[in-house]
Amino acid sequence: MKPACPTLAAIVIAAATPSGTAAQTAEDLAKQLANPIASLISVPFQANWDRRIGPDDDGRSFRLNIQPVIPADLNRDWNLITRVILPVVDQSNIFPGAGNQSGLADTVASLFFSPKQPTSGGWIWGAGPVFLLPTGTNDLLTADKWGLGPTGVALRQEGPWTYGALANHIWSVAGSSSRANVNSSFLQPFLTYTTPSAWSFVLQAEATYDWERRDASVPVGAFIGKVTRIGGQTVQFVGGPRYYVSHFDNGPKGWGARFTLTLLFPR
Repeated sequence: MKPACPTLAAIVIAAATPSGTAAQTAEDLAKQLANPIASLISVPFQANWDRRIGPDDDGRSFRLNIQPVIPADLNRDWNLITRVILPVVDQSNIFPGAGNQSGLADTVASLFFSPKQPTSGGWIWGAGPVFLLPTGTNDLLTADKWGLGPTGVALRQEGPWTYGALANHIWSVAGSSSRANVNSSFLQPFLTYTTPSAWSFVLQAEATYDWERRDASVPVGAFIGKVTRIGGQTVQFVGGPRYYVSHFDNGPKGWGARFTLTLLFPR
């Protein structure tokens, strides 16, 4: 299930304060990016290529997820981190006779309330609500449902290592009565190793379980990333393959790929 997008990027850029950039090393920024709820303004543009979709394995999909992450100080003890996934999709032949669809898919927005300091055991965590918004511009790009549920993340950072998991569950609460209900769980375990030269080596899975269909999709990805600067802008490039160890009946199968460009705005 898991966007107009230039507007979101413009809001984030306008809110960013460039004075903090020099105060943080590239390695520091790479480690913050390994933490989904770090207090760091970022705008990832995540491109995903998938294939072998549909009963005849003829379908393919390109999905650009625009994923602004905007932290805010609630008080001296708590942060609120807003994470949005706004997908732009181009797909074809996802079932026989489907043809091609291009446009926006449904948006997922998460709010994490997170303590500014780790626990005594070194864990960083955040929790809050997640929302499904039916922003799809085509019947084959939307569930046509409004959804709501809980989300949470927990992780530890020890030396160069970051490991943890992010999860959510979404139930549909309104929308078209002619469309299937949404009742879906998502789990994303992740492991990242960051070098002093700001290279990141990432292993992660993205498991989705559809409780209505009793079916699961589990792509596993291995990615390499680097924080660098282009002119005056700090960025991270990440890329690598994904493989579906489990897939929905008519969903993507086999190998896919992901490439992400993230714009960073240190606070």
